[in-house]
Amino acid sequence: MTISTEPIGSIPRPATLLNALAEHAAGRLSDADLKKLQDEATAETLAKLEELGSPVLVDGEQAKPSFATYPLSGLAALAADGAVIPFADGHTRQLPRLTAGPFRYQVRAAGYLSEARRHTSLPVKQAVIAPSALSLLYPADGITGYSREEFLEDLANEAEADIRGCLDAGAHVVQLDFTEGRLALKLDPSGGVLDEFVALNNRVLERFTEEERARLGVHTCPGGDQDSTHSLDVDYAELLPKLFRLNVGNFYVQLASEADPERVLAVIADQLRPGIRVFVGVTDPIDPRVESAEEVRDRVLAAARHIPVDQLGTTDDCGFSPFADDTSTSRDTAFAKIAARVRGTALAAEALGL
Repeated sequence: MTISTEPIGSIPRPATLLNALAEHAAGRLSDADLKKLQDEATAETLAKLEELGSPVLVDGEQAKPSFATYPLSGLAALAADGAVIPFADGHTRQLPRLTAGPFRYQVRAAGYLSEARRHTSLPVKQAVIAPSALSLLYPADGITGYSREEFLEDLANEAEADIRGCLDAGAHVVQLDFTEGRLALKLDPSGGVLDEFVALNNRVLERFTEEERARLGVHTCPGGDQDSTHSLDVDYAELLPKLFRLNVGNFYVQLASEADPERVLAVIADQLRPGIRVFVGVTDPIDPRVESAEEVRDRVLAAARHIPVDQLGTTDDCGFSPFADDTSTSRDTAFAKIAARVRGTALAAEALGL
């Protein structure tokens, strides 16, 4: 027996790819040339993770514009003035606004997964955006001839197809990115918006069998962009009981950057049920300091005092570059933190006699 460890998803893009993205946006680089560089960055990312001893790989989202908006690439019925997400340092990210239906994904995550699996024989995890995040595309004042309920049914169908495509393509795990969960409590402290998000996600998840849900997971964090967060000030204890209502087999919970991780672990322990695994964050992508393997080991051992080791895993708090243009963390730092997580998790397993 050992302790499972997995990355969350995004890895900072190499400088060559960042330059290519800028050239492509300016119309000076073709789609084909950009794709070639994205494929090279994907192969390089997978090879580096394998070299570091990561038992489960990710493509680092090298070809995604962002963790949230990849399904929208090429969708015409969008306006730029959608929901605004404010971060603690004052910067914002803005989602587009849907202007007409029916809503359809233009890009599916299985394409990224298939490309990644060409480069490795190791298990590959695929991150997808939770339908709750994309529900924010629908405007508050509605769309003429396309009701919100029609949109949500289309969204649920598209999200199901996105997840199922990844399972069929051989994903080790399909992880729903649910960073808006904690944010929902900031926007609506009553919990009503969060309840709606959980219900929508379960509306999709209930379409899968118990065996399939064992290969599904959900990731929560307070956001991580340009070394800032959008909801770290929200009490985790308000989110976690509702998070664990989601019908998945794996939960990826940001923890390393929490002020009182023991308190959070106690809340997680209260929510445990048979058949699930909780991956706790043991490295903080926002902290420029690289954790030592021994520091990671101690964080894992602390978690093991609350979570049975057969239900425990480790991960990074968040992706290292969820938006392609986020260069606040270097690629080398990200890989160094991942190396510390892998080694520290192994040290913890040894200390526990596994």
